[in-house]
Parts: sequence; structure tokens; C-alpha cells
Amino acid sequence: MTQSVRVALVGDYRASAVAHQAIPPAVQLAAQHLNLNVTADWIATPEINVPAFADYDAIWVVPGSPYQNDAGVFATIQWARENGKPFLGSCGGFQYAVIEYARNVLGWDDAAHAETDKEGRWVIAPLSCSLVEQRGEVTFKPGSRIARAYNALQSDEGYHCNFGVNPEFSQALETQHLHITSWDQAGDVRGIELNDHPFFIATLFQSERAALQNRLSPLVVAWLQAAMG
Repeated sequence: MTQSVRVALVGDYRASAVAHQAIPPAVQLAAQHLNLNVTADWIATPEINVPAFADYDAIWVVPGSPYQNDAGVFATIQWARENGKPFLGSCGGFQYAVIEYARNVLGWDDAAHAETDKEGRWVIAPLSCSLVEQRGEVTFKPGSRIARAYNALQSDEGYHCNFGVNPEFSQALETQHLHITSWDQAGDVRGIELNDHPFFIATLFQSERAALQNRLSPLVVAWLQAAMG
């Protein structure tokens, strides 16, 4: 029998967003590849009900920050992290995952996002060069979950962002459990994962864009595999 899973896509849908156009076919292509029946519910951030995520097999916080309900997004990420729910974050989902970890694990109560916070420790800060509708090569740490998903140590990926991890804090972010496992050619952080979690990966790049060329996103495949248990 074909296995079935139910996944939550958390974010405020915009038809004009390239990543949002890519996500449904990315999920569909990965599901077909895995011979998996997937029900994917897109949940707008004002409609977030954290306890309801217990009914899902995996959570993806999709691009599109700032979100209409930032507090709900942070609560979603914290719940997924603390409850071992397979989690994928891309672009804004990556940025918010970094801040959530900094606040709730590292104890940086003032961890802030330069796009939305006027004060605090800007863990997420403006990029030196805009990556709106740009592409670039990223490298992966050997043996990391991202590298295993891609079965490679580098890839060419697309972006739509103006903010990323502040290089001043990148070394301090790495702990026993949070590992930086992807970088751009300049050495700036492009992906993280948790080693004390069944599946928790977040990237500044948008791997889902591969679906627009009818190609599999390795991270979406790996995320759905985790959802299968």
C-alpha cells in the first residue's frame, strides 16, 4: 500500500512569490519519487494553532518574511524543535529558525531580526549584497544531512532575500547541537541543522525552486522521507 502523510506549509501565500509557485510542484515531485500520498495544507500565519501541529507528520516554514503573525511562526518553530517534528525552513523560515534557537536555546533574549526589530542583537542582518532573484554556489559540510540529501558537496541554488546570518555571530551560534553545514563562496552561512533532532534543516537558499525546472529538490525529498517516519 502507498503510505500517506500530512504536512503543514506555514506561511502567507502570495501568488507572485516564485518560491510559493515552486512549493506545490516540489512537494508533488518528491511525493511521486517516493511513491507517497501527501496531503499538504497551506496554513496562513494568522491561522496558526500550535497544538494542531500534532496532527501533522512534518512542518515547513516557507519563505515570505516578515510574516503576518511573527509570534506564531516563532512558536511553530519552537514547537517543532522541542517535539521532534520533522522541520524544514527556507529563506524566511531559515532566518526565523536561527533567531528562535538563539533566543530559546542560547538564551539570547535580545536576538533580533534587522528587518523587523529596531533594537537588539541583530543575529539576522542585512546582506552585504542583495540576493533577490539571484543564484549562487553553495557548499555543504561532508557528512551533514544536507550533503547526504544532495549526495554532493556543492550545488547552485536560487535566492530571494536581503537578510542573512550576521557574520559577527555565526561562530557563537554553533553549539553542541546546532551546526552550520552550508556556506556560500565567501564563507557566509547558508544552511543549518540540528543533530539532536530527527530532522531539522533550514537554508537561506530556496531549494524548492528546482521544481520550476521539473527537477527534484533533495531537501524536500529528505523532509518527506522524515515525515514517513
